[in-house]
Amino acid sequence: MATATIPVPESPATKPAHPLRDPNFRLLLTGGTISLLGDQCYLVALPWLVLQMTGSAVAMGTILMAAAIPRAVLMLMGGAVSDRISPRKIMMMTATARTVFVAAIALLVWLHILRIWELYALSFAFGVADAFSFPARQAYLPSLVEREQLVAANSVLQSTSQLTTIAGPAPAGMLIKALGVAWAFFLDAISFLFIIAALWRLPDPAPVPAAAPRRAVLSSILEGLEYVRKDVPLGALMLLASVINFCTAGPIGVGLAYLAKTRFDSPTAYGLIVSAAAAGGLLGSLLAGAWRVRRRGLLMVSVPVVIGVCLGALGLLAHLWAVAATLLLMGASAGLTNVHIASWIQQRIEPAVRGRVLSVLMVAAFGLMPFSLAVAGLLVAWSLEWMFMLAGAVLLLIAVVAALQKPVRQIA
Repeated sequence: MATATIPVPESPATKPAHPLRDPNFRLLLTGGTISLLGDQCYLVALPWLVLQMTGSAVAMGTILMAAAIPRAVLMLMGGAVSDRISPRKIMMMTATARTVFVAAIALLVWLHILRIWELYALSFAFGVADAFSFPARQAYLPSLVEREQLVAANSVLQSTSQLTTIAGPAPAGMLIKALGVAWAFFLDAISFLFIIAALWRLPDPAPVPAAAPRRAVLSSILEGLEYVRKDVPLGALMLLASVINFCTAGPIGVGLAYLAKTRFDSPTAYGLIVSAAAAGGLLGSLLAGAWRVRRRGLLMVSVPVVIGVCLGALGLLAHLWAVAATLLLMGASAGLTNVHIASWIQQRIEPAVRGRVLSVLMVAAFGLMPFSLAVAGLLVAWSLEWMFMLAGAVLLLIAVVAALQKPVRQIA
């Protein structure tokens, strides 16, 4: 006897669970957040210590360059290594190295025997660690969460990062004022132990079957560069990112600390304006998690306009609240963009070349940083106001050029 087949309607695609429901993601988030809180002590303490020892913006710029140069030079190698070795293990090794370096500097400061060349050595060591840990961190996240969860995961991670930057700098400035710079470095060293412990318990990414025999490191790097060259929108975005970073890295890295020192003469003021920028980044990151941007290219060319105007205004503002408000707006613009662009790139590239392609992006972002820091240090020595205004004007010009490029406008 024949039976009729009753068609069963397909169930609608289920919305992926939020990454915060995943215990592995929560573990990474917790360890990383504590480590980032410790980093705020370092980020306030280092420029303040340099200015105390030398009183020179040029010295501060060159010390920051000591980290930026190995970071830029070795970043492509870091991406290639991330595609060969577990990104989790790379992150553990670099965090361990940072712990040792920062603890050593803290001890030297505490004993009052620190010399300026040792700060150059610390910055250089951190730059080498960054060159390997940055690509590994970006390559590890897509293996920990689902593809559809990447925007939410990046939003949570960046929002948490901004929260630590809000909560950390002002207390770090008060800690430095009350107990001295050494304790800020000691706390940073202790904080690295938490991310090391978290990574120890997390799983390694699933191995990706090799489509071809493993190449030498140089050939592997060239393969990543070729992948970017063939992807026109990706290459155009990376070129734009490199120019934006050149216009902002030096003025923010050198200019803000010098502005706080010369206009307000307080590490607490420096901590507060850094916190204001982070608060803006938090707002932008939270907005990115809730707002689905359909034309990311238009977003990318609009943000440099906002940042350029704000950057130029910083040189003319005399009140702490005005500086903080301007940095709040800059941070919000950057935070919104960063989440969507990072997620778009992580979703776009293939797992087998993920580390190398992400390292190319980071070279685009950080490669010009040494020159930006050097130029900013020299311009600050000439005129703090003109340094900010020139950087803002160049950024506005870049925004106009980017808006005329069809591959950038069409990024979805």
